[in-house]
Formats: sequence, C-alpha cells, structure tokens
Amino acid sequence: MTVQQSPDAPAPPPVDPGLLSRALEVAGRLANDAAEVITATAGRDRRTGPDYPYDWVTDTDHTLERHTRRVLAAEFPDVPVGEPVPSTPFHWLVAPVDGVANYVAGLPWCAYSLALVDAFGPVVGVIADPSRAHIYAAARGRGVRANGVPVQVAARPAAGGLVCTELLPSTAARFAQVVAGHVGLRVLGSAALAITEVALGHAVAAVLDGYRDRDVAGAVCLAREAGALAVEEPDGLVVAVPGAVEEVLGWWRAG
Repeated sequence: MTVQQSPDAPAPPPVDPGLLSRALEVAGRLANDAAEVITATAGRDRRTGPDYPYDWVTDTDHTLERHTRRVLAAEFPDVPVGEPVPSTPFHWLVAPVDGVANYVAGLPWCAYSLALVDAFGPVVGVIADPSRAHIYAAARGRGVRANGVPVQVAARPAAGGLVCTELLPSTAARFAQVVAGHVGLRVLGSAALAITEVALGHAVAAVLDGYRDRDVAGAVCLAREAGALAVEEPDGLVVAVPGAVEEVLGWWRAG
C-alpha cells in the first residue's frame, strides 16, 4: 500500500464516481454488521493461538473475515481481497478486529477496518468504532464523515497536543525521550483508531512501527480526506495534522 504524501505531492487520480459510491455503500453495511458482532461478543470470545499465550485468535475474527469476503465477492467479483493482483487496479484490505487484545479483554477500544486500495493508496476507507457506536467513512476526493457528519482537521503545531502511538517497546522508549515535555503520548492498542483520532482532530499525530497495511489503510484514507498528511518512513508511519508534520517527523527521525 502506498501512503507516501507531502504538501506539494500531486493529487492521486480520480476514481469512477459510481465505483466510489458503491464501495462506500457496501463498506458501510459491512462496518455496521461488524460493529454489531463485536459489541455482542467483546470480552466473551477468547482463544490463544499456537505460538504464545498472548497470541489471540478469535472466532469473531474468522466470522467477520468470512462474511466480508462473501459480500465483497458477490458485489465486486473482479476485485480481490488481500494481496493485489496485477490484472486489476484495485484490491480490498480488511482487518476484522484491530485491537484484538483489547477486544478479548473487553476493553472498549478496537475497530473493524475495510479499505479499497489502488496503486496510489486507499481509495475508500471505513472504520467501525463499536464502543462509541461510530462509523467513519471516507472516499478519495469526497472528504470524511463521522456518523454522517463532515470532519476536517485544522492546522496546528504538535507541541501541547496528543500523539497516539502503537510502537514496539524499544522504539517507544527512544521516541518518548525525544518528545518528553512537548506532547502527551497515548498507547491505546489499535493502529486503526490511533490514526482515526488524527482524522477527527483529537490528536495531532499518530506514529506507528510494525504496522500491517490491512490495519491502517482505512484510517489513512480518513486522515487524508480530513486534511492530515501520512508519510511512510523506512521504519514506521507518521500521520499528522498540517502544521505538525515536520515537527513530528523530526522527533521520529531523531529517536
């Protein structure tokens, strides 16, 4: 997935309006389905994987992924789910439960993420935030909406704001030392929601390492359409509101 972006970068090409509308409608339905399932099962669906006790594998993950794939195969038979295929310009990326450890514990901070992606990055992104009964949806050139209400971020400096992060412990320690006294760091357990908080204007930036495209693609679409910038670094991803990007990138590179 391509996420590289800068203030002077050319805009990605437009996408067929009919495809955007259909993709938004179907993704919205799937996000609502997922929110109902996650709300009904959070804190009650727990099973560890084969590698270690914290390797969570849940029935809800499998159920939502199968349902998503069935619906998308019926609605968009020529668009693959998962890895891109050279013969088609688009593919879907789905994270059925992003923040699965929170979900298993019943901590209300996890998300369902679905994105339609092309060679230039996310085209459509929809995030379900079940604990707050919110659906966030965006499409290239159409902006972003939170439960149907348009959202746009304002430019502001990083200092004094919140930075959401999902960093590995060693990286987090180095980054925290660099930004000490400048911003508040929040590690909340969901990469998708960390970036979504930037799109909503609640955080000035999100800084991630070790992320998976399927977890962040939908939220990156939200952030871009809300006016934030997403920059892929060799060792991470930085998403920030205008006015904070260079400052946060400087901290990240110094760490």
